[in-house]
Amino acid sequence: MFSHVMIGTNDLPRAKAFYDALLGTLGVGPGFVDGHRVFYMSPTGVFAVSLPIDGEPATCANGGTIGFACDSPAKADAWHAAGVAAGGVSIEDPPGVREGGVGKLYLAYLRDPDGNKLCAMHRLG
Repeated sequence: MFSHVMIGTNDLPRAKAFYDALLGTLGVGPGFVDGHRVFYMSPTGVFAVSLPIDGEPATCANGGTIGFACDSPAKADAWHAAGVAAGGVSIEDPPGVREGGVGKLYLAYLRDPDGNKLCAMHRLG
């Protein structure tokens, strides 16, 4: 459904270091800088981080979450650990199984250094 997801940052080098570490746990190579943006390419889509074009400060979405697919709970745990080590903040409950209307999910939540809410998700069978 989506071609790409782009979020804002106020510090491009810091964001690149954070997302290089975080997305590296999912097998995504280091981002490439194109002017005021960093792009991460994968077979399933593009994730980008950008300094705002309008020159105003970047802000995080209130109520928004960006989810990253993981192929195992161990991958979600590695994602979470890499994010915390790279300057992210663990939020919500600790990584683990949640049950709801869409079945069992293994979830791990972080806020990146700019405050964006991120989630690693693995659907359990």
